[in-house]
Amino acid sequence: MNIETKDADRNDAPTASNFIRNIIDDDNRSGKWGSRVETRFPPEPNGYLHIGHAKSICLNFGIAQSYGGVCHLRFDDTNPEKESFEYVESIVDAVKWLGFEWTKENEEHLYFASDYYDKLYEFAELLITRGKAYVDSQTAEEIRANRGSATEAGTPSRYRERSVDENLDLFRRMKAGEFKEGEHVLRAKIDMASPNFNMRDPVIYRIRFAHHYRTGDTWCVYPMYDYTHCISDALENITHSLCTLEFEDHRPLYDWILDELASAGIFTRPLPQQIEFSRLNLTYAITSKRKLLQLVTEGHVDGWDDPRMPTIVGVRRRGFTPEGIKLFCERIGITKVDSWIDMSVFEGALRDDLDDKAPRTAAVLDPLKLIIDNYPEGQSDECSAPVHPHHPERGNRTFPLTRELWIERDDFTETPPKGYFRLFPGNKVRLRYGYVIECTGAEKDEHGNVIAVHCNYFPDSRSGTEGANNYKVKGNIHWLSVAHAKPAEVRVYDRLFREPQPDAGGRDFLEALNPDSKRVMNAYLEPGAENAEPEQRFQFERHGYFVADRYDSKPGKPVFNRIVGLRDTWGKPA
Repeated sequence: MNIETKDADRNDAPTASNFIRNIIDDDNRSGKWGSRVETRFPPEPNGYLHIGHAKSICLNFGIAQSYGGVCHLRFDDTNPEKESFEYVESIVDAVKWLGFEWTKENEEHLYFASDYYDKLYEFAELLITRGKAYVDSQTAEEIRANRGSATEAGTPSRYRERSVDENLDLFRRMKAGEFKEGEHVLRAKIDMASPNFNMRDPVIYRIRFAHHYRTGDTWCVYPMYDYTHCISDALENITHSLCTLEFEDHRPLYDWILDELASAGIFTRPLPQQIEFSRLNLTYAITSKRKLLQLVTEGHVDGWDDPRMPTIVGVRRRGFTPEGIKLFCERIGITKVDSWIDMSVFEGALRDDLDDKAPRTAAVLDPLKLIIDNYPEGQSDECSAPVHPHHPERGNRTFPLTRELWIERDDFTETPPKGYFRLFPGNKVRLRYGYVIECTGAEKDEHGNVIAVHCNYFPDSRSGTEGANNYKVKGNIHWLSVAHAKPAEVRVYDRLFREPQPDAGGRDFLEALNPDSKRVMNAYLEPGAENAEPEQRFQFERHGYFVADRYDSKPGKPVFNRIVGLRDTWGKPA
């Protein structure tokens, strides 16, 4: 495994080729599918999608789109205990937010595996009648024990040779609810000596007395994923079934089931082709649904949409853009080799997307008062700055300079370290877009804390005038007028974990939580920014990119989340 840290070259580069596109191109040249390309994105509605799913979404929908095909959105809802409409709705919203749709020629390709329950059951009976499936009455522990090992073949069940009639009778009684959970299962009859464990008579149906969010209590037998998935693909005429590498060992079973049903006259060839690609492993993040649920239920985060979470609802609330996520997915590419992608690549793609889009504004996050002693009381100078430095057509923004200003607390120190060019007694700096000032001292409270900094300004030093050239200073600080600045809550988010691989080696991932992953600050904004609409993004000059929170921010009462800093400073000394 390697950790990749470099971004790809260009945002506007043509679509890169990869092994999946090569397979599709070969199929199109041979006429295998008549140039038809249909893919599918099949999440289980048992949780919120995360950034790893975003890679699969971009791949499946993007591939189909680029070949003039269609990608189906299908919910693999065969596990009634954990699924709900809440998760269905969240998944639909996530895919739409990323900019994809599943409609072609006015036909909506939205499906549920639960819609196929009758067909799946019918096909299971067909496999029984063809001698390819049997009801096993061993306990779950016996089935596990008899599967064998990597060096030893499995032991056939003592129920493996039941007659077709007995198997059909037991399976129908399972469906009728006559047996308890775990009393019987239906298994495919394949090869107990296969080196691939997935082919050692896998379970394809089990008994579950659970209320299903769509079918209610109609069923008490539910098909397993490996059985359901390939049949769903075939029923929907999927051409290329793209999935992550952990399903590579499942492909022989996928092919076996479809081959058997094709031989029985159910499906025609060619059959859907499963193709595997590497999943997204992102540093400083957890993508296990179980562990994400633990973070939520134990209160380590503020919900599934906490901006520190790698869920799509989380990164959306953080302020990430669909375009930034797509750019990230393009840069990491599609391979068959698992690797770790560094978080800086993800953040870098977002910076590259936002840099051209985000208007600039000023904000003081940790305010300290600066008093210009020789600036006339009641006077105000109108200063201006570009809305975007690379797009003069967007115009300028204006803001007043007055006698009392807010500056960042770390822009002043009484004892400057080497290389410190900001405010300290006797030093000169430029107020950005304003005047040059010279620090004369500071006020302190009874505890010795600095509560105000004093300075004098040079009236002939204003930016944009000829006199400005007479002053050579190394420091340049941003500021806001105390009388005009607008208060705001600003949430400064950082990586949720301190370690690149929080659960490496089986350790408790909670021990790697970053205690400084969220800081809430009472800040001040440049006039105008307080009226931001929810999800409106800005670059706060010097601080990074910020977004008005999609839920908590209201025009006039802003709440901003830091999306990402201007550059990657993680783990670097201040």
